[in-house]
Amino acid sequence: MAYFAQLDDSNIVLQVIAIENSDILDEDGNESEALGVALCRSFVGASTNWKQTSYNHRRRGTYAGVGYSYDPAQDMFTQPKPDGCDSWTYNLVKRRWEAPVPYPNQNEYRDDIAAPPFYTWDEDNRRWNQETE
Repeated sequence: MAYFAQLDDSNIVLQVIAIENSDILDEDGNESEALGVALCRSFVGASTNWKQTSYNHRRRGTYAGVGYSYDPAQDMFTQPKPDGCDSWTYNLVKRRWEAPVPYPNQNEYRDDIAAPPFYTWDEDNRRWNQETE
């Protein structure tokens, strides 16, 4: 299957549809994004905007989902920034949002406690807070 993401005018993903690979092969038997885009437009409308995405991350970084963004400069999809995390930045290498302060070291886990500690992000103070029961 080939997957195509419909984008709005702000490059936000509206939907992702699946198309049979055989439906987007050119006359030489090669996969063609242009053929896939044309097919998507025939379903949804000629003026719609589409980009191909892939589950295996071979095309445009992250598999697109509804609400994800497409960055034309990087030619990649990014997941939405987590709510309440305005200070976080997107790491292009790791393909994920990261807090300005690393998550606490989980190597401090001890055998005498039932579970490792859980932390939540405190945007106002820009730090991780350990949750207590």
